[in-house]
Amino acid sequence: MTIEEEYQKTRGNSKSLYGRALKIMPSGIDHDARFIKPFPFYVERAEGARKWDIDGNELIDLWSGHGALVLGHNPPSVVSAVAQQMKRGFHYSACNELSLKLAELIVELLPSAEKVRYMHSGTEANMLAIRLARAYTGKNKVIKFRGHFHGYWNEGVVGVRPPYEAPMSIGVPEESMSNVLLADHNNSEQVLRLISENDDIACVIMDPTGHAFILPFNPEFIKEIRRITEDKGVLLIFDEVLSSFRYGQHGVQGIVGVTPDLTTIAKVIGGGLPISAVTGKRQIMELIAFTDDKERNRHRRVISQGTHSGNPVVCAAGLAYLRLLADGEPQTYINRLGTMLRKGMNEVIKKHDIEGCVYGQFSTARSFLSHDCPYLGKCDGENCRCPDLAKLDAGSPLEVRHKLHLAMLLNGVDYSGGGIGTMFLNAALTDKDIEKVVYAFDHSLTRLKIEKVI
Repeated sequence: MTIEEEYQKTRGNSKSLYGRALKIMPSGIDHDARFIKPFPFYVERAEGARKWDIDGNELIDLWSGHGALVLGHNPPSVVSAVAQQMKRGFHYSACNELSLKLAELIVELLPSAEKVRYMHSGTEANMLAIRLARAYTGKNKVIKFRGHFHGYWNEGVVGVRPPYEAPMSIGVPEESMSNVLLADHNNSEQVLRLISENDDIACVIMDPTGHAFILPFNPEFIKEIRRITEDKGVLLIFDEVLSSFRYGQHGVQGIVGVTPDLTTIAKVIGGGLPISAVTGKRQIMELIAFTDDKERNRHRRVISQGTHSGNPVVCAAGLAYLRLLADGEPQTYINRLGTMLRKGMNEVIKKHDIEGCVYGQFSTARSFLSHDCPYLGKCDGENCRCPDLAKLDAGSPLEVRHKLHLAMLLNGVDYSGGGIGTMFLNAALTDKDIEKVVYAFDHSLTRLKIEKVI
């Protein structure tokens, strides 16, 4: 029985739901990254480091809420906080103390955060941050790095996937594309040249992790970008939508010792519920504030709204969650597990004598298989040394990614196989769980070799 045949045989209920979904949802899914051939699986419940689909298949969860669930599913104190708030009300159409307390904790933990404004998603937070940068500087253009993802809005989809000249979506006006200038990841000279050649640069936006460490992580590059932007009077925005509080309690900016002008955060700050925020320097964030000047409020203020902004239920979850992360102990724990996982998976690759590596930083791991990279087998398990960043960004060949994800699911492990291919660890995992994942990877590679996929 092939991998795909076994997948279909063991997930009949999911197949049935997929048939219904196809009739009313594009591709039968609710998120691009959940697209799986021959059909996605449907989850019924989750607890700790595991989730169960509607066919009763148990999975170690290394998708971890698209990276949001640093503590795993349903931490008791977070569940309790949400349940208590739900009894008091879902939506007040008014300010609430939980929103304030969460903002105070964010300001306490995140070096760049002097003021906070909530949004709903990472995409919206990045949209607002760039609007603030443009309003503050009076300039229009944005420098971003090839391969960095900042959401699915018009300018956000420019330069994300190879070929970088084409946006990752149709329906993007030329005017939007013309306002985005692209630089290569880890190339500060290109950034300096772009700024020197253009007098209309509002900001540089970057994911300091290089899109969840898919691209090589270089703290010195981040520091150089900060030096250049300060010297040239250009704002620097850190997109820490995924990284904030996952790798350390002070964000990646705390780890590398670089303070941007603005930071966007999401995922972790909601404890699994939808929320995001823009944080940053007081004088920039104050562009959102109302004053006694009516003319200024109408013509020189940045608007920021959202029906569920500061939602008390979400803020209850976020506050309880961040309190559990504030001492940095959970992050230290899962970062250790990340090292253990990458080491074990690379030993499996060596055992099978196949081209590839598993790399990542802190609590992430990503497999990169079947590429003729001159450095394959020589990586340190942290930064992949492949010189072709477009090839690295694209990842393993499509068939390899597809079959590996199905095989891992059959072996009881889920991760972002339908997305960027990265594993995001959580603090509900144990050393034994990591050993099981390594075994699952070993068995999965055996099956891929049998089917001549690798």
